[in-house]
Amino acid sequence: MASELSVLSDLGVGTSKSNVDNEVEILKSRTLTEKTVNELHLNVNYISHGRVKSSELYKASPIIVVFSPLNEQYKKETHVFTVESVDANKFKLSRDEDVELGIFQYGKLIKIPEGTLSVSKTNLDEKQEAFSMDCIIYPIESTTNYYRGALGIIPVGKNTSVIELSVVDPNSQRAADFLNTLVNIYNQDAIEDKNIVAEKTSDFIATRLKLITDELTDVEKDVEGFKKQNNLTDIPTEATMFLENAAEYQKKLIETEIQLNVVASMRQFLNSSGPEDLIPSNLLSTQSEASELITEYNRLIIEYSRIAAGATKENPVVVNAAKKIQAMKSNISQSLNRMQSSLAITKRNLDRQESLIGGKKAEVPRLEREFRIIDRQQKVKEALYLYLLQKREETALTLAATEQSAKVIDASYYSGVPVSPKKSVIYLIALVIGIAIPGAIIYLQELLNTKIKGRMDIEKRLAIPFLGDVPKSESHEEMINTNSRSSSAEAIRIVRTNLEFMLTGVEGDKGKTIFVTSTIPGEGKTFISVNLAGTIALSGKKVLLVGMDIRNPKLAEYIPIKSEGVTNYLSKHDKNLDSYITKLDNFENFHVLSSGVIPPNPVELLMNDKINKMFAELKEAYDYIIVDTAPVSVVTDTLLIAKNADAFIYVVRANYLDKRLLHIPEMFYNQKKLPNMSLVLNATEVTKKGYGYGYGYGYGVQEEVKPWYKNIFKK
Repeated sequence: MASELSVLSDLGVGTSKSNVDNEVEILKSRTLTEKTVNELHLNVNYISHGRVKSSELYKASPIIVVFSPLNEQYKKETHVFTVESVDANKFKLSRDEDVELGIFQYGKLIKIPEGTLSVSKTNLDEKQEAFSMDCIIYPIESTTNYYRGALGIIPVGKNTSVIELSVVDPNSQRAADFLNTLVNIYNQDAIEDKNIVAEKTSDFIATRLKLITDELTDVEKDVEGFKKQNNLTDIPTEATMFLENAAEYQKKLIETEIQLNVVASMRQFLNSSGPEDLIPSNLLSTQSEASELITEYNRLIIEYSRIAAGATKENPVVVNAAKKIQAMKSNISQSLNRMQSSLAITKRNLDRQESLIGGKKAEVPRLEREFRIIDRQQKVKEALYLYLLQKREETALTLAATEQSAKVIDASYYSGVPVSPKKSVIYLIALVIGIAIPGAIIYLQELLNTKIKGRMDIEKRLAIPFLGDVPKSESHEEMINTNSRSSSAEAIRIVRTNLEFMLTGVEGDKGKTIFVTSTIPGEGKTFISVNLAGTIALSGKKVLLVGMDIRNPKLAEYIPIKSEGVTNYLSKHDKNLDSYITKLDNFENFHVLSSGVIPPNPVELLMNDKINKMFAELKEAYDYIIVDTAPVSVVTDTLLIAKNADAFIYVVRANYLDKRLLHIPEMFYNQKKLPNMSLVLNATEVTKKGYGYGYGYGYGVQEEVKPWYKNIFKK
């Protein structure tokens, strides 16, 4: 998107360059949206009355309602009118609360308290079907605010100037028309703004051109007068020439002074030299007369010396040679005098020329400074003049072809998929809720349930050997007999079998003592004790069930026993132990020793050494001794007699014992306070009746384990 003042952007004149952010704000402006709403009459909605539901009409409306409010107050209110066709030319008009205004003709102006109203048909079809519809006229301001909020503008990329427009509206065609009209109005406003700016720019450039032309003419006249006044054509070139001439004259002047000094030296040497002395011949210019004479003089001296060496001074040849030498020396002196005079004249001429050139050279900086000031003004005016001429042509081109600020790459369209509500999202939310709610319920149940449920709850927390789990019995007083085939009976038999592995280290010639205990009362240790003893007795072993829970005895709830028992035996000294033991009917080898009367001092009674003798005596008489003891977390009775046990069965009841209490059996196991300790889980839930040859009873009896290939080919 180009800037409207781009013709002056080189000078920094006008607004900043257009960018995507600026144009986005313009597109979201209230003014632009309001123009679009007015253009499409989006504040007027037509609702057609149907048999089942009403539907909104947009371009399919058979009528057009034009409402002109009487004042500003009515413009801010919502007005609802009901239009019902009477015939091809008339209609009935009603308003809020079914207030009938009358029957009117199409196209006629109707006066109402709020202003004026007219209803026109959208086509000339005289056979148009009857209709009944509501016309809702919303305030322009509220409609504008709605579409401003519904308008979405998203940049396509960081390094591009392309944006994507979208609008959310119940009617897809109306949304498309809104976007197309919004962009058209935006471009039209931009073109109008550009034309206004271009015209203003053209007027400004024309005014400035006239002013700059006059100023440029005045400056050029100043340049012309300055050059005439100072007799100049090109100051830089002439200044360079002055400098070159001054250097040349300076060089010649130096050379002349050197020659004058040489000539003076030669004259002095000539006057002081003897008749036979040679004169230097290479100090003077080879082209001068004196140089030639000196060369000839030196030749005569050499010849005279050669002749004088073989003759006397009176020899005519010697005398004649001496005269020639004297005459030649006189000629050299005269030549040097003439040469000195000529050099003096040359020096004076050079001094005079150098003085003239130096004066002109001294004037050059001033002339150059003054000319530079005038020349600078001329160049500035000329550059500005050329620039304005160029911009005048650019402005003319801008006025001739003004481009749009935005180019529409893809026109608005509706893909056919509603923006909201989205079926996939609703399905996904329903799926998530369907999974989350049961999951949350299960999680809360698990979080709030602190009771032990099954074998897994024990095994993942404790490392104590596990004998098995016993399902909940159908009857509280159930006792295993020869014909028992219930799940509880089978579970007890499994516990009996696993118990044999715990007793492998016990001596075989004496009875094996198994203590049964629990953490708290009510976990079914008495039930386990009774049925375990009965199961072992049915296998042909001689079994004695001893009640050692002397504080809260429960054996009488399961089997008929004597009221006197262990406590009576321990408190008396003259009684035989066998007199307290009872044999159960229907069992050949099942005997019971009850706990006896509840004593006032159970701890002191159990600390009596007589109890150790009692267990020693019983081990000699029975194969198995099952002892029902007191809960270990309530009293210390069980710990006082624990040393008499060959194995401990620790009963844990499902859905009864809190998981946080599992640290108690763990502590006893780790500290070895209960010898040869193992666990039995009691009262687990049974999910299937009957019994199958499988493993465990924790969460229901499993079916018979079949080979893998039978499961695969099972029909």
